[in-house]
Amino acid sequence: MTDGILLTRDGAIATLTIDRPQARNALDPKAAAALGRAIAAVEADDTIAAVLLTGAGGRFCAGADLKQLASEGATYQAWAGNDGPLSRPCTKPVIAAVEGHAVAGGLGVALWADLRVASETAVFGVFCRRFGVPMSDGTPTRLPHVIGRSRALDMLLTGREVRIDEALAIGLADRHASAGEALTVARALAEEIVRHPPLAMRADRASAWAAFDGSEAEALKAEAVRAETAKHAEAQAGASRFSAGAGRSGRFHED
Repeated sequence: MTDGILLTRDGAIATLTIDRPQARNALDPKAAAALGRAIAAVEADDTIAAVLLTGAGGRFCAGADLKQLASEGATYQAWAGNDGPLSRPCTKPVIAAVEGHAVAGGLGVALWADLRVASETAVFGVFCRRFGVPMSDGTPTRLPHVIGRSRALDMLLTGREVRIDEALAIGLADRHASAGEALTVARALAEEIVRHPPLAMRADRASAWAAFDGSEAEALKAEAVRAETAKHAEAQAGASRFSAGAGRSGRFHED
């Protein structure tokens, strides 16, 4: 795979790696499309039984590439919504191995996984709140299912960071790893999972994903529609502030 997404495999386990270190693994439209193609390739390969999802260079994903957004305008497509790469769960178990930041849209990428193995360096957060960029990556829909509505609203409304101890306490992270070891721990977990008889495991997993459907697909479509006004009214201006240096040293607002 190219355009910032690597797809490799080891036996029955595939690894999807976001590889855009120059942008802290933020996804531009080409990388988001490449992620969709990689997921489709995993879905089409019956010999793949589980998927690891990670980022290169000690970072998971910083969300949408705001520098690209600032220069080209708010034209990016929803990563969830009707037919984005994150619009529906994978049919195979997915384990996110999180080092560093899984923030803004990167949080949505992590929430697309079944389980999240997070290292001591992991940082989660809706950082795009600070720049007027809405979430159309599944986060507003999936985060309440994972950690509960009240805790999800805390993150969605404040944009604050959540580090490993809190992430474990609220269920945002499922396993803890030492710094640099998230992928190793996630691989061991995937190997444990793929040893089980597959049909019963996949049936129970599918039921668990469907348990909160009301339906999620419709909620994700509505999420994308709600985000449109903010994309055009606030997101490009916020992305321009980011590109100009806002956010460095904790400065998010005009003095």
